Formats: sequence, C-alpha cells, structure tokens
Amino acid sequence: MNITVTGASGFIGNHLIQELLDAGHSIHALGRKRSAGLPQAVRFSEWPSTESEPPSEALASADAIVYLAGESVAQRWTSEVKQRIRGSRADGTRNLVNALAKQSRHPQVLVCASAIGYYGSRGDETLTETSAPGSGFLAQVVIDWEQAARQAEALGIRVVPLRFGVVLGKDGGALAKMLPPFRLGLGGRLASGQQWMSWVHVDDVIALIRFSLDNSAARGPMNATSPQPVRNAEFTEQLANALHRPAIFPVPKFALKILFGEMAEVILGSQRVLPKAAQSAGFQFQYPELRPALVRLLSK
Repeated sequence: MNITVTGASGFIGNHLIQELLDAGHSIHALGRKRSAGLPQAVRFSEWPSTESEPPSEALASADAIVYLAGESVAQRWTSEVKQRIRGSRADGTRNLVNALAKQSRHPQVLVCASAIGYYGSRGDETLTETSAPGSGFLAQVVIDWEQAARQAEALGIRVVPLRFGVVLGKDGGALAKMLPPFRLGLGGRLASGQQWMSWVHVDDVIALIRFSLDNSAARGPMNATSPQPVRNAEFTEQLANALHRPAIFPVPKFALKILFGEMAEVILGSQRVLPKAAQSAGFQFQYPELRPALVRLLSK
C-alpha cells in the first residue's frame, strides 16, 4: 500500500515507519521538517498542520493515512501550550480531512491517534469504547479530535481513532522518563498509588495500527491498551522488580502539582480501560500482562 504518515519522527512513528517499510509498503511522511533519522526510502513533504492543508502530492496516491502528529501533553500547561495541544490534533486533522475532500481519489482508511484522555479520571469504573466521555481540557481535546477525524467517513473513508493508553517503550514515551530515577533506586508510586494505569507495549500499538490498516472489521474508536490494566502501585513495584531496584520514594500529590500544575491531574487520574473493540475485531495482544512486557523491554 501507499501510506501517508504524519508524526513519523515521533516515538510511535519511528517504530511504525520501519515496520511498514519492512512489510513492503511505500511511505510518504508529512511534517514541519524532515528528521535526520527518517529512512531515505521515505518520501517527505513539509506540512505545518495547524496552518494549512497538506500538499496534494502527499494524498493523491494514498491508500491509507496514519495521523500521529500532536504536541506533547506531558508538560506544564500554559495557555500557549494548550493551544498547541488542541491545534496540532483537532485543527490538523480538520485540515487533513478538508484536503482529502478535494481529492478525486480517496484513501481506504484513516487511522488517527487518539487518547484514553477521552474518558477523564473515572476511579475504579471499567471503561470501554462505549463509555461516555469525561470532562476537562484533555477530554474535550480528544472529543474534538475524533469528531474531526470522523468527518472523513462522509467521503467513504473507514476511520479508526485509536485511543492510546500509556505506551511503554525503552526509547521513548513515559517509560523512558521513568527509567533514570528507578535505575538509581529513587522511584516510587505516585501519591496513593491506587489510581489505575492503562498501559500498552509499543509493539502491540504498532501491531494494532497495522491491524487497523488491513482489516475492514476495524472501524470506529478502539482502545489501544492492554487488557490487563494495573494500579500505579503495582506498576511501580513491577518496574522496580524488573530493574532489581527498590521503589521506596513515593511522589506526593502536592509535588506533582508544583511541577506540572493542571497537568498533574492527568498524571494522577485513574482510568481502567479495556480494549473491547480491538479484541472483538480479532486482535490478539502479544503482551497482555505487565511483567513480561517490562522484562521484554528492559532486556533489549
């Protein structure tokens, strides 16, 4: 297939691009500038996603599109940062769909990154794709993001918003930030540690993206999370055990609020999310359990 990818230089994008190339697909990447690590086999077009529609040549022959672009949520939220978070997702996706509407030929599928931030913090409630959305800034961003993506359905395009949980990979994402203090024996639970963490191995994320591209049964929102979420205290214990280090320094809630402000509520949020749609469509997780996932990641 000819596949157009935005966010190709990001953590997930880097993994996905190589997998798609190895599988024999042709890739056209979109972004503000070509990253040094992007393989030479990948075509590239500049696209400031919040400012304009993508260039026609990146879409004309596309059989599929994967939208992974987005300003990092893991930072202190100023008004400017909030604007970038929202714009890079909802506005960028809207610009993409508007450009697709002008094409005489449309791709078969749009796989759009989304997030379990859609649900907000819900305590011990079990959440699936049919659960109601939450409230707050991040939930509204995700709602707007998915609504923008689903406008492509009017063009006959199959749309799959993948609601990512905490993606675990040694070379990026949340785990890469956790490893330095944990390796020094300075890790610990966050606040009470009773909040649910819906995590997923990066290899399963890439496999689910490829599954969504290839299978017509994949349609509509799908939770990209392990079928076995854990509480933060258990995650902390399992990570420390995998590194053969203690984890005796809990991070108090007030410290997180000082460091991250409003974004601390996301860090401390509780989301017990299950991938019901993916499993119903026939997707099988390679790493459903946390311990084997961590051991695999940390042994690489």
